[in-house]
Amino acid sequence: MSEDRREVKAGRTMLQNPYMKPPLAFPGQRIGLLGGSFDPPHQGHVNISREALKRLQLDQLWWLVSPGNPLKEQGPWPLERRLAQCRERVDHPRIKITAFETALGSPFTATTLHYLSRRFPATRFVWLMGADNMASVHLWRNWRQIFHKVPVAVIDRPGEHYALGSSLAAQLFAKNRLRERAAPLLAQRPLPAWCRLGVPLNFESSTGIRNRHRA
Repeated sequence: MSEDRREVKAGRTMLQNPYMKPPLAFPGQRIGLLGGSFDPPHQGHVNISREALKRLQLDQLWWLVSPGNPLKEQGPWPLERRLAQCRERVDHPRIKITAFETALGSPFTATTLHYLSRRFPATRFVWLMGADNMASVHLWRNWRQIFHKVPVAVIDRPGEHYALGSSLAAQLFAKNRLRERAAPLLAQRPLPAWCRLGVPLNFESSTGIRNRHRA
C-alpha cells in the first residue's frame, strides 16, 4: 500500500477512536516518542519517560502503543487491555498515550516517522529506544531512515551499557553521537544525531512481569 493511501485509510479510522490518532502537537514543540507493545506497562516506562522529559527538555512524551512487534513470534495482549493498563500507569500531564500506529496499519517505526513528519512538519520529534534495541536496530525495516528522520536518544537499560558501542548502528553513526551533557540540544541538532541517556536503572521488564503471571 502506498504511503498516501495508507494515510487516507488511517484518517478514517482515527475519526472513530481518539486513541487511534496522534495527540495534539504544535510547531516548534519537542516531543519524545517511546514506542513499544507495553505488554504490560511498568514503572520502568514511567521512570524513563520522566527522565527524558527533563533531560531532553521535551514539551511532551508520547507512548506509542504498537499493534505488535514484527520481530517477535508471540503477539501481545489485546490493544484495549494494554491501553487501559497504560492509562492506569501514567500520572504525568505531559505523557500522552496513543495507538495511532494501529490505524496506520503498519508496525514499522520508519513508517510511523514518515507519517509524523508529514502530519507535523514543524514539530521536533525525538525517538527513544533502549540500548538493547540499539544493538538490534539494524534488523528493523529501513532502519537507517530512522536516524535520518529524527534524533535518537538511547536509554541505558540493565546489562546493556557496555554493549552499546559495539552495535552496528552505533558504529555507523559514531561521528554523529553527542556527548550526554549535550542531551538538551539533541532535538535541534542537524540529522543524523543521537546520544546515550543514562537514567536510574529499573530492573523491571514487561517480559519478567508476564512470566511471573504465568507461573
